Amino acid sequence: MSRIKEFPLPDLGEGLVEGEILKWLVAVGDTIELNQPIVEVETAKAAVEIPAKWAGKVHAIHHEEGTTVEVGMPIISIDTDPGAGEPAEAAEAARTPVLVGYGPRTAAASRRPRKANGSTAAVSPPPVEVAPPPPPPPPVVETPAPPARVLAKPPVRKLARDLGVDLTGLTGSGPQGSITRDDVQAAVSAPAPVAAAPVFSADREQRVPVKGVRRLTAENMVSSAFTAPHVTEFLTIDVTRSVKALDRLRALPEWREVRISPLLLVAKAVLLAVGRHPMVNSTWAGEEIVVKQYVNLGIAAATDRGLIVPNIKDAGRLSLRELADAMTGLVQTAKAGRTAPADMTGGTFTITNVGVFGVDTGTPILPPGESAILAFGAVKEAPWVHKGKIRVRHVTTLGLSFDHRVIDGELGSKFLRDVGAFLSDPEASLLAWT
Repeated sequence: MSRIKEFPLPDLGEGLVEGEILKWLVAVGDTIELNQPIVEVETAKAAVEIPAKWAGKVHAIHHEEGTTVEVGMPIISIDTDPGAGEPAEAAEAARTPVLVGYGPRTAAASRRPRKANGSTAAVSPPPVEVAPPPPPPPPVVETPAPPARVLAKPPVRKLARDLGVDLTGLTGSGPQGSITRDDVQAAVSAPAPVAAAPVFSADREQRVPVKGVRRLTAENMVSSAFTAPHVTEFLTIDVTRSVKALDRLRALPEWREVRISPLLLVAKAVLLAVGRHPMVNSTWAGEEIVVKQYVNLGIAAATDRGLIVPNIKDAGRLSLRELADAMTGLVQTAKAGRTAPADMTGGTFTITNVGVFGVDTGTPILPPGESAILAFGAVKEAPWVHKGKIRVRHVTTLGLSFDHRVIDGELGSKFLRDVGAFLSDPEASLLAWT
């Protein structure tokens, strides 16, 4: 069996046929381990790191960074037994050509003495002894420097692995320099370096290739906008009690290290409202409507490569704390470009938080296969009639777009009303609905 194995670009998700090589994480001659990340590839769904299928040494890299490769095409060759010497093809070229049955000459030739002829014999001089070549010097083995000792608790290490953060590059803020959850999350949420200024041609125009995540998003949005008849409704509500509830939640000891925002309560409101109106969580399938008993809750996230919508699987089964942790991990993983393709398929309902950009609300387009999407606007202080008097309250506007083939005006209005009712008084709604 050949030692040189070719590793093809694997199928990284449903329906994907190609990927762009963003960055090689190894070079020719590098020794690699099984499942070690070797290349970062961007597909139409996400940028992912591909692990090595075999351990060994990198023999060849077949495509440069920036190349788009079809699924199934070889991208790298790996020597799976580098300790056996040169690969067969290299050893064949280096072999000394000799006659069959004879090995290469290894000693100096000497002439045999001639036989005596009469009384006098001519004797050849004794052979000159040739000193053997000195043994080669022992190979120099570089002793790798021991890795720096990193102080971090197991949950922190797991969080770092999930978010793709290298702990050795962080400075801990905990006791004795230990790394905390906040240190890991700060590393992920740190602002990205300022992008280089765009390069314009002589005609003062710049052409940006449409590929990867941006291309798929564009295709999906066009398909959805011109397939599903969209309807959008708006609701402006007083969320002062939600803001106060979050403040009380942050003060609890078990929540002090948890990053929470009003989006958490919006997600909880959606999950409870779906339970009251299951048809909202469904898919139009032509001859039938498929109503889902589970909610794969999508959270739209803006990344450097475009908008992606990873989802939390079966979010309705999670406690509020579990939901908070899942949302934090989901958004930070997306911003770090580490979202797996499987996390972006199978969504059933989506929330897009346009409020983080200071926008009041919007008319979002449905993700393919979903029947409703909620836009959550900015929470702002505004004058509001409260108990018969004008007060300064925290106010926001919700925008619900839905597929009118599945959801009629009455159902869409009731669903949006329930989401608003929960955010207006979350504690009373929890008591009444659960």
